Amino acid sequence: MGLIHVELFATLDLVGQAPGGPEEDPEGFPFGGWQAPLLDEVVGAQIAAAYEGTDALLLGRRTYDVFAAYWPHRQGGRDDGIAALFNGVPKYVASRGRPGLSWAGSTQLGPDLPGAVRALRDRHEHVAVVGSLDLVQTLLREELFDRLDLWVHPIVLGVGKRVFAAGAVPANLTLLQPPAAGPSGTVHLRYAPAGGVPATGDVSAPGRGGGRSA
Repeated sequence: MGLIHVELFATLDLVGQAPGGPEEDPEGFPFGGWQAPLLDEVVGAQIAAAYEGTDALLLGRRTYDVFAAYWPHRQGGRDDGIAALFNGVPKYVASRGRPGLSWAGSTQLGPDLPGAVRALRDRHEHVAVVGSLDLVQTLLREELFDRLDLWVHPIVLGVGKRVFAAGAVPANLTLLQPPAAGPSGTVHLRYAPAGGVPATGDVSAPGRGGGRSA
């Protein structure tokens, strides 16, 4: 069975809207392109490594439209490897509408999104989900992901769509590797689902090493 890997960029308050540019998702959001000043070589290498082995992309409609307008025309520069990868693999689009599938190798998924994603696992070894916050909410809710790469950037925006939106399903995650920071202060966190529901307790209970102040 193939793996679903989610790749997300977020602020300290976990805003994940429009990191790449002002036109990505401008509705009610004045900070489009907030990631650009914080990119560095370390983070760039981490992102490239995260895509290694990818043999399909799974994208929401808005992210697909942004990528389809950019990556097929990208030539030269440090993004050549990612451009070749993204342009060469099949692209699957989750949308309730009728997206124009102008990017070579693109297919729209059917209305049963969870079922369609499960079918992709039988067809591909490594499906990468990039951005696509609305789609990610469905994948998190249905537990249809095997790895979550989260790059947390050292800024707070206070507005915008968040990685874990209202109504997120309680879940446990396990850290797969030590956090790694780049010189800009961006921290890469890699998680996998751990199953079950988060436990609760009382830190002031005997033997917990805690206690309430007087």
